[in-house]
Amino acid sequence: MSIASLAQHHGPWTVEAVLALAEDRSHRYELVGESLVMSPAPGLRHQRASFRLHVALDAAAQAAGAAVEVLEAINVILPSGLVVPDIVVADAGATAEDGVSIDAEAVQLIVELVSPGDKTMDRKFKPMLYAEAGIEHYWRLEFDPAPRLIVSDLAAGRYVEKTIALPGATTRVEAPFPFEIDPAGLTQPNRRG
Repeated sequence: MSIASLAQHHGPWTVEAVLALAEDRSHRYELVGESLVMSPAPGLRHQRASFRLHVALDAAAQAAGAAVEVLEAINVILPSGLVVPDIVVADAGATAEDGVSIDAEAVQLIVELVSPGDKTMDRKFKPMLYAEAGIEHYWRLEFDPAPRLIVSDLAAGRYVEKTIALPGATTRVEAPFPFEIDPAGLTQPNRRG
């Protein structure tokens, strides 16, 4: 998708218009209100951590027998627009069809990995949107100075921090299913050979 073709769009953006955009692996497109928000594709550290956290969450969900699916970078339709969280844990029934999006009502957990250019979005703005949509659990992975996972649950319309998983220690989280994590291993490059 070129910038020129985006510039040719007239009128306010809609969820349907954003979903109709051609697939673009170099950017993520989100809709906040009627504004299109374009973010660059994540870097290696971000992708490595997202993949490893996805695999760990999926294994924990399967071990718990949870009827969920763990997805990366899926379109989530909110009452206020469309977002592309880094990781989503959704009801398995909502992911049975081969669509390009899921509704927020089916989402149990969203995980955002804080990118240098999206700190305010991931720390402040997106959590407000997720809380308004009634998504029960919001986790945020911070990279600097060392990886740490902030675990929050929805209470009275906003997220309340429950725990922070620090590197070098295993932290257990009970919801949306039992899960243990030491964030230290999420970002380390593989050293083979």
